[in-house]
Amino acid sequence: MQFYHAVIQLLFTGAGLVFFSSNAQVCPSNIDFEKGNFNGWTCYTGTVGHVNGQNQMYLYNANGPVPGQHTIYPRSATPLMDEYGDFPVNCPNGSGYSVRLGNDMGGTEAEGLSYEFTIPANQNVYSLIYHYAVVFEDPNHEIYEQPRLEIEVTNVTDNKTIHCSSFTFIPYGTILPGFYQSRKISSNAPIWCKDWSAVSINLNGHAGKTIRLFFKTADCTFRRHFGYAYIDVNSECSNEFTGSTFCPGDSAVTLTAPFGYQRYAWFDKNFKQELSANQAITFTPAPVAGSVYAVKVTPYDGYGCIDTFYARLSDTLTILSYAGPDMLSCNGDPVALGTIPKPGLSYSWNPKEGLSNSHIANPFATPAQTTAYILTTSSNGGGCAAEDTVVVKASFIDNTIQLQGSDRYCSDSEDSALLNVQPMRHIQWLRNNEIISLANRTEYRVPKTGVYHALLENSDGCIIATNKQEVIIDEPRSGIRYPMEYAVIDHPLGLKARQFGDNILWSPGTWLNTQTSYTPEFIGKSDQQYTVEIRTRGNCLTVDTVMVKTVTKVDMHVPNAFTPNGDGRNDFLRPVLMGVKQLRYFRIYNRWGKLLFDVKTDQPGWDGTINGIPQPTQTVVWALEGIGLDGTLHRRKGTTVLVR
Repeated sequence: MQFYHAVIQLLFTGAGLVFFSSNAQVCPSNIDFEKGNFNGWTCYTGTVGHVNGQNQMYLYNANGPVPGQHTIYPRSATPLMDEYGDFPVNCPNGSGYSVRLGNDMGGTEAEGLSYEFTIPANQNVYSLIYHYAVVFEDPNHEIYEQPRLEIEVTNVTDNKTIHCSSFTFIPYGTILPGFYQSRKISSNAPIWCKDWSAVSINLNGHAGKTIRLFFKTADCTFRRHFGYAYIDVNSECSNEFTGSTFCPGDSAVTLTAPFGYQRYAWFDKNFKQELSANQAITFTPAPVAGSVYAVKVTPYDGYGCIDTFYARLSDTLTILSYAGPDMLSCNGDPVALGTIPKPGLSYSWNPKEGLSNSHIANPFATPAQTTAYILTTSSNGGGCAAEDTVVVKASFIDNTIQLQGSDRYCSDSEDSALLNVQPMRHIQWLRNNEIISLANRTEYRVPKTGVYHALLENSDGCIIATNKQEVIIDEPRSGIRYPMEYAVIDHPLGLKARQFGDNILWSPGTWLNTQTSYTPEFIGKSDQQYTVEIRTRGNCLTVDTVMVKTVTKVDMHVPNAFTPNGDGRNDFLRPVLMGVKQLRYFRIYNRWGKLLFDVKTDQPGWDGTINGIPQPTQTVVWALEGIGLDGTLHRRKGTTVLVR
């Protein structure tokens, strides 16, 4: 038995309404996800493990889709491509929605989706078609430890698994036909990919029975490896053959056997002559109504049962063309026309201008002006055709913002920012993507920093977001004087300014290696006072000052008294450092040797309290150690009086 690779993402894409008759049978509601939701489906999550050499999935009803594990994707004008397989995540059959089951994160996660329906009592010939594409990581574990995809079809009425339609896909070190290795590397394990393929589920002989489709995915049991599959369930549930019903007057008829088999052999009804070995066979001219043909199908090893299907031709096909409801295109946004394409039919739109493709059932339209599009739907044999018209109204909104004033200014300046948009039926201003209450006029005066835009709605019902405008309004800061700095002559001293604003200028530039850094170096031979101009994005200017005094040698000392009474003078006991680039410690002890204070900085110093409790007048002992600008180690000890 051959095995496929999986932990899996499933994408189910559907196939809308059926518009031609006879043997065609509309599938159960939303089995194709064409409502854009999970109505009718049961979502599961859980875990996977292995017990006694058997893989075990533990799935539980999630009571609805779980983000990241059950996700719906709509068809878009710009196709989304799979990141590993580089194929479109939406099925090429043109269906409107896709569902991803699982993810590529690993972690012993398991997911599931199931759907139950009853086959009509008079429908003894019945089949479903699903399309799939897969991306499998192959860690080459034991087979029961590998990632997997399981498709289980059950006759719920009789509690029997329909084995010919139930498959397990497991990666196990084998490259299957149609698979190729991904160019993207996720781990040491190879990643195998397979583009979209179709498979039929044969439910013949189950009229009146309740059927359950169950799609299950799981990571490898060691938490690391992943895989995913895309699946699209078609909307037409009918007999096995596309083309068995044709139009009177068709010049040719093409019969297409069920998908997903390895070999096909076509015969006349008496099995006297083999007519073709292809999946499809074309008859020109069209056979007479009532002709019967048979096809013997042989599945891939391990995936289905050998069977023979019969097609009775009927010239009762009628066609309804459906261009879709009238649409509104806003500012050139594409809108989807038509419906899901049906096999055996051809489509042609007129005019072609503004359409993504004028020869498919459901193109995207982006007309430059309001346009009536006519869809002609015909049988491939040319025997019958029908038309329908859809009007696409093109509506355009000027979504630009006009700025009066400045987009960057200081609040104490005379600048301002006024935003304007064109008059509309409804206007809503937003700041940082949040609605601004009562801001519904064409102009808005900006009160504070933010990124602003507006939602505009015109009389046609188009709602468009404007482009965004950033406005920066800064508040000014008062200048301060930094503590005095001491530099040893001919030894560099690093200076440091306050860290705010967007640019800085030290003046004058004397003895500095740069004037435009927040951390310049001073190398000088004499004292120098500097002004530090800090300017913000909004053009607020703050001017600080600092005095640098030069000394001939490294020194450290501590005042012999301090008065922590909160008067702003001499309230802290701290060392005065001259030419010291690093203070290794500053420690203060009481007269019994108990440590009261221990820091590695000279700021702000000791405030004369222990655990917030003011200490009484006393003499304390201090010790400090630092590394000078000359690279030498310096130590000092002494006493200071705390005065209350």
